[in-house]
Amino acid sequence: MSEERNLNFIEEIVEADLKSGKHASIMTRFPPEPNGYLHIGHAKSICLNFGLAKKYGGKTNLRFDDTNPVTEETEYVESIKDDVRWLGFEWANERYASDYFEQLFEFAILLITKGLAYVDDSSSDEIASQKGTPTHPGVENQYRNRSTEENLKLFNEMRDGKYKDGEKVLRAKIDMASPNMHMRDPILYRIKHAHHHRTGDKWCIYPMYDFAHGQSDSIENITHSICTLEFIPHRPLYDWLIEQLGIFPSHQYEFARLNMTYTVMSKRKLLQLVNEEYVSGWDDPRMSTISGMRRRGYTADAIRDFCERIGVAKRDNLIDVGLLEFFVREHLNKIALRRMVVFDPLKVVITNYTQEHELLPSENNPEDPEAGHRDIHFGKDIYIEREDFMEVPPKKYFRLAPGQMVRLKNAYIIQCNEVIKDAAGNITELHCTYIPESKSGADTSGMHVKGTLHWVSVAHAIKAEVRLYDRLFKVEDVGNAEGDFKDHINANSLHVVQNALAEPALQNDPPDARYQFLRKGYYILDRDSTKDKLVFNRTVTLKDTWAKEVKKNN
Repeated sequence: MSEERNLNFIEEIVEADLKSGKHASIMTRFPPEPNGYLHIGHAKSICLNFGLAKKYGGKTNLRFDDTNPVTEETEYVESIKDDVRWLGFEWANERYASDYFEQLFEFAILLITKGLAYVDDSSSDEIASQKGTPTHPGVENQYRNRSTEENLKLFNEMRDGKYKDGEKVLRAKIDMASPNMHMRDPILYRIKHAHHHRTGDKWCIYPMYDFAHGQSDSIENITHSICTLEFIPHRPLYDWLIEQLGIFPSHQYEFARLNMTYTVMSKRKLLQLVNEEYVSGWDDPRMSTISGMRRRGYTADAIRDFCERIGVAKRDNLIDVGLLEFFVREHLNKIALRRMVVFDPLKVVITNYTQEHELLPSENNPEDPEAGHRDIHFGKDIYIEREDFMEVPPKKYFRLAPGQMVRLKNAYIIQCNEVIKDAAGNITELHCTYIPESKSGADTSGMHVKGTLHWVSVAHAIKAEVRLYDRLFKVEDVGNAEGDFKDHINANSLHVVQNALAEPALQNDPPDARYQFLRKGYYILDRDSTKDKLVFNRTVTLKDTWAKEVKKNN
């Protein structure tokens, strides 16, 4: 199969443009509005824009579409830069739409002088009613025929702050009967007396997205302006403005945005979750934000691999979040340090063990020979998971039970001989014996058991808090579910294990280490950790438990 057959449609366009000489090199941009934190959908756009430039020897600008001062904050700017860098990309230039406010104003003046823009005194409701419907043309109002001189005077007065918010707008003069609603004299500028995070109070008029976007692309010589499918109807206006202004002919191309199961991909909805305290913040590990996934323990490699796997399509579809989790597991399996942590401890006393304790060597990661080894403390008293013991087990139960044998991971085979209970009949500890000849790596016992349990030494265990995160929503297609999207929040999306017991190696590992807690899942140290108490977040389970649950319910 030739390499060309594997190209996505945007790569085909880029290669054709380079081959024909239309462009000597390509220039892309990633243009987020700094009104919230980036989510996994933005990661797809980041990987596409930066990936194209990298593949074809071009460059990518990071441009902040900061034309709405009411919702934008410097905090969001900094978080966006952190996310892009964390994903592994570096931009050629850091730009802002606000860098071009003066130039955009001059572009608007040019349109007015050419008779292609006018100041409209109509209210927003009047403008909406005058625009008509998709099946009925709009109607022109009396302000459309203002003279060039009057429009220039009024527009300059708008800039000077003479009018209140909503009192006037600047509109393009195109075609009120156009079948494309976006071409029916769209608004180019509105009045907004608000403090801007970069320009302060210098401006009280701000360009609309459709006016700022294409012109900013042109100013930066962007060759391929890549947007999501909802901007298809905006493309004729994008092209019209560039043509009328006679500026660099940037061109817009559209691809399908990322929609993912059990997830919302809307900054507005994500902001609701934060403001209404359904989550702890933008970086809550249940959020679809890049910072949330980062805090949860997802890796940049896994997200990039996921974005490459889902590809670039021309039609919207719903991607299974399980696919993202697959790439996360696949990468973590290669890099995660193996550690033993017991969530619900049951004490085991090994009655025939006579040493104080011994150190047992264990691989940090069997998938990575260079990860080295660590020593695990083993002694007379250990903890196992309470769920790993059953007093009256069913057939084919291979964990610990009276008279039954199991292997302790990296240690010995033990047999349960006695169950100790309190006055209420609750099991408090188990008395077991071990087989001295069955030591892992030097087993001469000739015995074979089917069950292997993780454990920690009572004398050396450290306490930890473990946060078991799950999917934030309980319905697959949140966007199309009935009712308010918040009605579908999964009440069991977080379970906290307050006093888990862990092997002491966790205290000495680097803070950014990724872990596989044996038989439990993948984890990462959370920023809430202190010297006295470690806190871990579950990144993903060892297997896709949701797929099993869905199959069972169907």
